[in-house]
Amino acid sequence: MSAFLSARRLALEATRCPRRAFSTTPRWSADPWPLPHTPQHLSNTQTPSDIPIPTPIPRPGESKETLRARLVYQSRKRGTLESDLLLSTFARDHLGQMDETELKEYDKLLDEQDWDIYYWATEGRAPPERWAKSSVLEKLTIHAKNEGKVVRKMPPL
Repeated sequence: MSAFLSARRLALEATRCPRRAFSTTPRWSADPWPLPHTPQHLSNTQTPSDIPIPTPIPRPGESKETLRARLVYQSRKRGTLESDLLLSTFARDHLGQMDETELKEYDKLLDEQDWDIYYWATEGRAPPERWAKSSVLEKLTIHAKNEGKVVRKMPPL
């Protein structure tokens, strides 16, 4: 039986393409997935200054409860895990106490780019003038500091 296996192995090796000693593919000079807060990630996620301020979709007649439910969902489904975790736990902890003015301000904040919101909240970048004095962004920054060292996980929808 072992003679059969040895002959089979030799036959397979003879039909294989010869292996190259070295790869001819150029090596990547940089990590394609840099970690957040590294200089490479900060430079790759910088929103260009020539992009206009996003205009929110008008939703006339939307009730306060519908607005709150939509914001909970939009906080959870952002597109990056870091933003999802930060904003969904913030929504769970703070949206219930916000008045309608703060809810609308938070709605405008969610129209910004994910990485911009993340870095503004974690103080990796200074927010632009339009968000510099925002009470909602201030609350989000305090939430992001997690001074109570709470283990956070995604809340259920």
